[in-house]
Amino acid sequence: MSEQSVHHGLLTDPVTPWQNWGRAESSTPAFRARPRSYDEVGAVVRVARERGLTVKAVGASHSFTDIAATVGVLVELTELRGLVSADAASGRVTLRAGTHLHELPAILDPLGLALENMGDIDRQTIAGATSTGTHGTGARFRGLAAQIAGLKLVTASGELLTVDDEQNAELLPAARLGLGALGIVVEVTLQCVPAFLLRAVEHPEPFDEVLDTFEQRAVESDHFEFYWWPHTDAVMTKNNTRLPLDAPGKKVGPVSNWVEETLMSNWVLALKSGLGTALPRTIQPLNRLATRVYGDREYVDRSYEVFTAPRNVRFREMEYAIPRSSLAQALRDIRGLVERQGWDISFPVEVRVAAPDDNWMSTAYQRESAYIAVHKYFREDHLPYFRAVDQLLRSYDGRPHWGKIHFQDAAELSTRYPRFADFRALRDRLDPDRVFTNAYLDRVLGA
Repeated sequence: MSEQSVHHGLLTDPVTPWQNWGRAESSTPAFRARPRSYDEVGAVVRVARERGLTVKAVGASHSFTDIAATVGVLVELTELRGLVSADAASGRVTLRAGTHLHELPAILDPLGLALENMGDIDRQTIAGATSTGTHGTGARFRGLAAQIAGLKLVTASGELLTVDDEQNAELLPAARLGLGALGIVVEVTLQCVPAFLLRAVEHPEPFDEVLDTFEQRAVESDHFEFYWWPHTDAVMTKNNTRLPLDAPGKKVGPVSNWVEETLMSNWVLALKSGLGTALPRTIQPLNRLATRVYGDREYVDRSYEVFTAPRNVRFREMEYAIPRSSLAQALRDIRGLVERQGWDISFPVEVRVAAPDDNWMSTAYQRESAYIAVHKYFREDHLPYFRAVDQLLRSYDGRPHWGKIHFQDAAELSTRYPRFADFRALRDRLDPDRVFTNAYLDRVLGA
């Protein structure tokens, strides 16, 4: 084994190349590391820097971009998981960075706490989800990174930097959503809220009716979203209303839940996607059938049970944040684009909303935002569809989700974010030699 491999016993030769969940990105790191402590993370960074290697941390590899790809040292956070400390009275909970979102209920439930808001996938790590801007939906609720009260990261010098309301507080708006460009996040303190229930109402409705009343629905509901199946005139609306924990429950029965979440949302979608790949002309009638048989239910359950759902069918995704007031016209434009191009799109288009926040690189920075997410089955060529939608949403001052496929670069992104130059200046300060860079960060932040 090479000198690099034995130094501190931390670096090991890679067994296999790295690949993301969506199977769109891969790379072959020179070495892998699985540090078991913050000190070991620092040692990995120092060793890599001495050898002229770049370093990238990876969590669950659930980003659809190459944001975690590296030909240097890949730092896997699998050994840095679990609870560090908790204060139920203040709602502050500190976690190691590699803790997965799906592990949080077991940690937070005994404390009577919950995350204020969540996305619909819980496979990510807390550091990966916040560093790329995972959000959720709700016009009065901010994304996951905005729930961070403090964090610790290992900088390019290998030192541990604490950023919270007492130390380096001015860095919080940048470090909460740092794209992996400022250092390796090893610990996160979340501001949680008292645990709560959600009443979920899922119902199919006409496309134009929902768009005509979109802003009203978004503002009046705690958590509103909808899915539009291309080639149809129907959308599936989802309204989630927050309830106290002692409100009467109305859980979905195990059989009904299996039919909806496993059979319809995964097995049937997989079958439909596979059939559509082999026989594209079956997609449109299958989408129309889906609008008649998929979802129409009401139930009450713990917040995390309602927010999240299993996603077992591999896909690729692009998501853009645009001004909320532009959503209706933008989605109609996408519908017209699909019709003109004659594409057969098997996956639904997802629409969500988020409240403004003050994180410099947040897609919702100081803006009432709506999100449009387009998807493609991972065995299909996503590029023509994604590139066309990407170009269309740029005209709406679109900000692409950092963990999802997009085609913008630093020159254009600098016009989207008022604090873009400040973020780059902080990157110059914390990582002047670009220890944490890769091709993705060179593209979106500048080499």
